[in-house]
Amino acid sequence: MSPAKRFKRVLIKLSGESLSGATGRGIDPEALTAITGEIRKAYGIGVQLAVVIGGGNLWRGAKDRGKAIDRVTADYMGMLATVMNALALQDALESTGIPTRVQTAIEIPKLSEPYIRRRAVRHLEKNRLVIFAAGTGNPYFSTDTAAALRAIEIEADAVLKATKVDGVYSADPKKDPKARLFKKLDYMAAIRDRLGVMDTTAFTLCMENRMPIVVFNLATPGNIAKAVLGGKVGTIIE
Repeated sequence: MSPAKRFKRVLIKLSGESLSGATGRGIDPEALTAITGEIRKAYGIGVQLAVVIGGGNLWRGAKDRGKAIDRVTADYMGMLATVMNALALQDALESTGIPTRVQTAIEIPKLSEPYIRRRAVRHLEKNRLVIFAAGTGNPYFSTDTAAALRAIEIEADAVLKATKVDGVYSADPKKDPKARLFKKLDYMAAIRDRLGVMDTTAFTLCMENRMPIVVFNLATPGNIAKAVLGGKVGTIIE
């Protein structure tokens, strides 16, 4: 993949925490509005957009479950948290005129469509933004893995991984002032050096299916649109 290549169909991976603003928990209206605005810039280019969103702003699975809730139950609760975030994002996007569909890996017919690959692709072809929620529908798999899987299934050109930093660094830039920002990486280096951008399962899926990953700072205005247009933004892993 050339960095100058314009994408036709992408999947954006958003963390649940990106919706929480400065508080770190819950859904902050200003943060939601800001993210919606950034997605709208990319939608206006004419690219087909899909989104996978996490649920860490509402429930953090293994971290929040304590001793009273087992891991499987905690993971299902996390999937439900992603559905809540997906519905919030859907409302915010549709208020700006973007047609959307929410598809969930766990069937909740009163709130969303079940995930059906062919239907999702058809929505994208009709320029509807599709939000995939409830992860893969299975415990023990992260929403990063869900993002990799859905991107491969819908034949996206790339996964756009939105983060709080400018890309992939050699170390945590908040702790190590000498941390180096990588402009380009290969999958094996990211896995071997445990750079922490995505989990190993997600990286492996992308590597085996030649799915590029673009890691960028969501807080920088215009970055999603810039990544879609193939501009130099963040780190490209391929």
